[in-house]
Amino acid sequence: MASAKTNLHVPLPAELNQKLRAEARRSGQPATEIAREGIRVFLESRRRQAIREEIKAYAHKIAGSRDDLDIEMESAAIEHMLESEEAS
Repeated sequence: MASAKTNLHVPLPAELNQKLRAEARRSGQPATEIAREGIRVFLESRRRQAIREEIKAYAHKIAGSRDDLDIEMESAAIEHMLESEEAS
């Protein structure tokens, strides 16, 4: 079943609209498809950036604390790296 679609009116500066239309002609895709993909990529990028910022804030918060280093995880990572080098 196809998902329901809604319309969004987005006024574009003339130059951006011209570039969008030119890409639509060049690629043979409707301008709306290109715009949808651009919005999807932008939103995914913003989601990933938000996750990176959350991880950075968490790392900063625990830096120097007893949670800063998991000895078992560190040992496993070193072991994995050594095994990877030996396999090369």
